Amino acid sequence: MAENKAKNPSQNKGQKGVDAKGLTVSKETDFSEWFTQLIQKAELIEYSPVSGCYILRPTAFHIWEQVQAYLDSLFKADGVKNAYFPLFIPESLLSKESAHVEGFAPEVAWVESGGSSPLHERLAIRPTSETIICETYAKWIRSYKDLPLRLNQWCNVVRWEFKHCTPFLRSREFLWQEGHTVFAKKEEAVEETKTILDLYEDVFRNLYAVPVLKGKKSEAEKFAGAEFTLSVEAFLPNGKAIQGATSHHLGQNFSKAFGISFIDEKQQQQFAYQNSWGISTRSIGVMILMHSDDKGLVLPPKVSSVQVVIVPILFDTSRAAVLKEAQTLVKKLQKKNLSVHLDNREEYTPGWKFNEWEMKGIPVRIELGPKDLEKKQALVVRRDTGEKKAVSLDRLETEIPLLLETIQQSLLEKAEKHLRQSIVAVTTLKEAEKQLEAKKLLFAPWCGKPACEESLKEKTGAKSLNSPLEQSPLKKGQACFACSSAAQSWFYFGKSY
Repeated sequence: MAENKAKNPSQNKGQKGVDAKGLTVSKETDFSEWFTQLIQKAELIEYSPVSGCYILRPTAFHIWEQVQAYLDSLFKADGVKNAYFPLFIPESLLSKESAHVEGFAPEVAWVESGGSSPLHERLAIRPTSETIICETYAKWIRSYKDLPLRLNQWCNVVRWEFKHCTPFLRSREFLWQEGHTVFAKKEEAVEETKTILDLYEDVFRNLYAVPVLKGKKSEAEKFAGAEFTLSVEAFLPNGKAIQGATSHHLGQNFSKAFGISFIDEKQQQQFAYQNSWGISTRSIGVMILMHSDDKGLVLPPKVSSVQVVIVPILFDTSRAAVLKEAQTLVKKLQKKNLSVHLDNREEYTPGWKFNEWEMKGIPVRIELGPKDLEKKQALVVRRDTGEKKAVSLDRLETEIPLLLETIQQSLLEKAEKHLRQSIVAVTTLKEAEKQLEAKKLLFAPWCGKPACEESLKEKTGAKSLNSPLEQSPLKKGQACFACSSAAQSWFYFGKSY
């Protein structure tokens, strides 16, 4: 999916007698164009004058705020504190860890002058902050009593992608959090990488309603400068996988490069062990791609800025009575800590409003007209399934919170079913090629060799995703599915963003 600056047809707002313009392609037949239209018409993204840099509109930024608040509380409960480090990194710092700088060199954006004056040293706009944070940690850490040191920052980063940029999924600037932690003992650091991975899984499942595969990345796919990388991976309805978040064990690679050492309990000088971990606004794109449909965005209730929209059906003779009941309902639902919007605009038809709120993914719509008042009921519509149900007015404040919980769970269960049905075990390359054509996710015995992975990618377009932390035993003499060498572990493979 590449960047597309087509006009947003939703700006041609339909007034009375005019239908709102929806998506002109389906998710199944043209996934890329469907996504491009959806993020504009649902008012998530606006394109900026800088290619690959996007404006997050309020609906999208609210989602990120929910993730930020949720994760921040989990981090702090686990003992992590927030800090902030500079955006600019001197070139001399970025170059200290050779594997790291080699991995990021093609993506670094540089500042070479201030005004009209050349800088004596180029400044990198942070692609990630390991180097500048490590330089600081070397000043702070002297004794084992200073450890563990566990800090996180919420910030933006810039990676000057030269591939096709796609809002949320692959952009030149994005928002994220990056945790940077230091330990006296390796086992403490390794244990934290797993703890953080569990927190990321929690966010995807409980906020985004997206199940993920947790595991260890291959040597070729690990973070530059890390000993190993753990990740959570999602599998989308179009048959492509996507990395959701990562947790890296850096070992002593950075501590040796930057001199992060301490005096241990035995008065011996030791190099520290480090981790880094992060999740970004790419996760919003994962959620959009997983749940949304041909009517537009589908939002899990826990991240939606508006959970319930009330659309009154207004006629001259009953306008006052309908609006009065609608306003009463707003107050009742707000007392249940729900986010409710009353759409009482009179210049738009009810049908146009229905289409607009479906496009924007609002989880529940309540329709209330004069006939409903006579029956002392309202029509409740689920965005995820389209199911409609008449509910008595005196039951709405009880039923709606329960319905929102049901929608959240239903979205997760639907995504879990898709994941289960997509995973196929293969033991030969021929089987793998066949299942990839069918848009499946492979689970295969693999040798782990980078050359084998590169060859597989060239032949099939698929790459390794991760390997489960808890492994099923391999059969005695089990061969690699791709090259027939001895298999080392079970691995997930698939076509991926």
